[in-house]
Amino acid sequence: MARETGILADRAIAALFDTGRLIAERELDRDQIQPASLDLRLGAKAFRVRASFMPGPSSLVADKLDRLSLHVIDLSEGAVLETGCVYIVPLMERLDLPANMSASANPKSSTGRLDIFTRVITDYAQEFDKIPADYSGPLYLEISPRTFPIVVRRGSRLSQIRFRVGNALLGEPELQKLHDAETLVAAAKPNVSGGGIALSIDLAGDAQGLIGYRGKHHTAVVDVDKKAQHDVFDFWEPLYSRGRRELILDPDEFYILVSREAVHVPPLYAAEMTPFDPLVGEFRVHYAGFFDPGFGHEASGGRGSRAVLEVRSHEVPFILEDGQIVGRLVYEHMMEKPEGLYGAGVGSNYQAQGLKLSKHFRS
Repeated sequence: MARETGILADRAIAALFDTGRLIAERELDRDQIQPASLDLRLGAKAFRVRASFMPGPSSLVADKLDRLSLHVIDLSEGAVLETGCVYIVPLMERLDLPANMSASANPKSSTGRLDIFTRVITDYAQEFDKIPADYSGPLYLEISPRTFPIVVRRGSRLSQIRFRVGNALLGEPELQKLHDAETLVAAAKPNVSGGGIALSIDLAGDAQGLIGYRGKHHTAVVDVDKKAQHDVFDFWEPLYSRGRRELILDPDEFYILVSREAVHVPPLYAAEMTPFDPLVGEFRVHYAGFFDPGFGHEASGGRGSRAVLEVRSHEVPFILEDGQIVGRLVYEHMMEKPEGLYGAGVGSNYQAQGLKLSKHFRS
């Protein structure tokens, strides 16, 4: 039986297309609808702009582009997006949301692990990645590669969107009860506070002492649509524990690390890592925050799935220590159980993962 509030599951997302609440330029990709989200596809052109911008309550994105665009890039055959530049790309999907339904967007896991900064923008927006109820209009994606230049094309999928009816966020007592029943994070003493359940960093390393990777500069391009195409060492510097179980984050360097705890998202729930909290340190963790129903779920082959963390320090060097809290997971109710769970035949790349780079690199 479906709830009256919650995150829409795959079947309900498909129904949005049937009723005209979601419109696409072309037929959907086979795996575009995920258990609790929809992948968004790039359109045929990208606008190189001087700087990021917010449309504001009285402006269309197209009007801002007329003023701020430096040049237009044709994506039909693929094009390189350079690091340090900002691009705006109209998406192939557009919305006509009902009055009781809002949406939010987030980079896909692979996007975050490549240090590609993305944010969805709408007409009249006053917030990035937030689409208010009753919005009707186009969607745009701001893209800014931070570490590696990338190749994208029409149809590339860098971001995803979730749809929700009402407020289905679990409060702390309900979250604690769910953890007691389902073990949301594999911690001896789970820290449930601030509306979420804490994740900490693993700097002990694996059997070889590997604790993470740091992105290299001045590399070749990464094609976002091709799996297992690149050698790890051409793009990443492996980092090893030297017995002290700590890591100094250098300002403006990009790191791939992993949580100490395994994460579990039961089938009737969806999770998200909350944005950077300045109370835990001067760094940003986890660009790509959505965790789908079934992530880490034993029945979907995910027992022991840990959260891979994209980490970037700001302003000053910062020392991370093993076991330090670096983020919190918040959980929301699904309106119904998805037809397909994460890892259960839906093309999931990161089920049962430990420390793992994006799918673009050969393991």
